[in-house]
Amino acid sequence: MRGLMRTSADFLRSPEGHSALLGFFGALMITVGGFGAGSVRKRDPLLEAMHLSWLRFGHGYALSTMVIWVGVLLMITAWVRLGRTTIGLGERPDAGVTLNELRAIVGIWIFPLLFAAPMFSRDAYSYLAQGALLRDGFDPYQVGPVANPGVLLDNVSPVWTTTTAPYGPVFLLLGRAITAITGENVVAGTIALRLVMLPGLALMMWAVPYLTKHLGGKPTVALWLAVLNPLVLIHLIGGVHNEVLMVGLMCAGIALVLERHHVAGIVVVAIGVAIKATAGIALPFLVWIWMLHEKERRALERAASSPGATQPLEGEQDAAKPSEEMPHPALMFAKIAGLGLSVFAVVFVAASVAAGVGIGWLTALSGSKKIVNWLSLPTIMAHAITWVTPLSRDSVLPVTRMLCAVALVALLVWTWWKFRHSEREAVLGIVIAFVAICVLSPAALPWYYSWPLALAAGFALSTTTLMVLVGLCTWLMLVFQPDGSIGLYNFWHVAAATFVAVVAALSLRKVDPLRLRATASTDSSALLRP
Repeated sequence: MRGLMRTSADFLRSPEGHSALLGFFGALMITVGGFGAGSVRKRDPLLEAMHLSWLRFGHGYALSTMVIWVGVLLMITAWVRLGRTTIGLGERPDAGVTLNELRAIVGIWIFPLLFAAPMFSRDAYSYLAQGALLRDGFDPYQVGPVANPGVLLDNVSPVWTTTTAPYGPVFLLLGRAITAITGENVVAGTIALRLVMLPGLALMMWAVPYLTKHLGGKPTVALWLAVLNPLVLIHLIGGVHNEVLMVGLMCAGIALVLERHHVAGIVVVAIGVAIKATAGIALPFLVWIWMLHEKERRALERAASSPGATQPLEGEQDAAKPSEEMPHPALMFAKIAGLGLSVFAVVFVAASVAAGVGIGWLTALSGSKKIVNWLSLPTIMAHAITWVTPLSRDSVLPVTRMLCAVALVALLVWTWWKFRHSEREAVLGIVIAFVAICVLSPAALPWYYSWPLALAAGFALSTTTLMVLVGLCTWLMLVFQPDGSIGLYNFWHVAAATFVAVVAALSLRKVDPLRLRATASTDSSALLRP
């Protein structure tokens, strides 16, 4: 115990420890400010009992909002500082941060967020209301939360009260279990939701660095970029989004498939699909990886039985091309895809039977069309057309969404066929597919970009690429309001977010991109001169 305390004290005195504490205080400020300006309940008896209801109105609301934004900026600053050390561009180039230290910092940063009001989104209230539907005998794929009036319904965003659940049966089962324990207690239900999602974060902390073994990246950089990222921690943990579970299961399943545990990997990914359907995008690409592994296995067996036989070079293969090891790839594809589909079906049917629901969630996926913001290309196109024509947005938007949907399907098919020659190609194909979905889908939200980011972090990325990703993640983190409203239609909000994003990106390479220290030093020198 004494040795652990000494090690912890040494770490906290180091620059990396200072960044960890800075991020912790940022998360604490977000939690405190969130009681007034977060996605709070319409009526909060807890704040009323503590005589803190004033935080939600007037000057109290303005103060709470400022506290949140300062906390967000502190977390971003701490994250960028850690990034400089992790990639070796800090003030001490010989310094480094270990994986265990970064994992410990994840725990330090999320601890205050576990007790915060939902931040930057009201989805947690929809999760609880949908779980209560299943608990009370309703089918969430047939009716929306409005069918089950109560305290939980009161806090659901009006746009989602009549929308059926777009999530898989496993997530509905989790929601039912939580609401069965917490009842109508929204605070306890929100905290329980976060605790249930922590295994997904743990899977990300294991799988994301592990993927670098196959993708060529650096484990510490991958963990810093994809998990410690404020976009991920604030939106997924603070915002209580089931992407934590989905992404964690998907990354773990892909890691298992890359390690040739194919069936186990597909089972894990299938559970991820039973949380949120988006994880299913990875499955067709995993078939290519399985086929490549089968080719390699047969080549090794042939080489062992015939010492004079030539062994194909690793990485040069084509999963769909006939070869001596696999003369009929179409048959092998049908066999592997059929086996994978059977495994997926067993998992999904078992989950659906346990939840007592069907596959109605597929039709509910269209509910995202209710979201209209600048993050999706169809919306940008619709707005641009209204600027140069007399047409209205509502008449143009269905057309642009249809065009982008056709383009998305074509791009997904092309990507799947193109990236079939190696493990790295297949995973890169999944990344491209996720980015295409984020850009071309009818609607997109900032935390959706955690899907491709978790896999992209496993590749060897240049400093310039990391700077671009830091800027993009920072911008996405800042363009929504703490109460879940969209800031994209406020010019000054977007301008401020863009400025901070550019500074964050430049700060990854340069400690003081705005030369504030130089200015301060000059001013001090001037004061000292007689």
